[in-house]
Amino acid sequence: MSKEFIKIGGAREHNLKNLTLQIPRDKLVVVTGLSGSGKSSLAFDTIYAEGQRKYVESLSAYARQFLDQ
Repeated sequence: MSKEFIKIGGAREHNLKNLTLQIPRDKLVVVTGLSGSGKSSLAFDTIYAEGQRKYVESLSAYARQFLDQ
């Protein structure tokens, strides 16, 4: 993965239809669009969920066992 961008490829959540984009790191990024266009799906269901998955994946098996409690 590039250190300058967060790359998303083929996002398909709710109204997102095979979305591919690059988001610059260490910058303020604004997501705008019409109601129902997929802004929240992009922010929460795609970017946040993937970040959380990668964080949990980086933990040891011992540490992960305490997350479900």
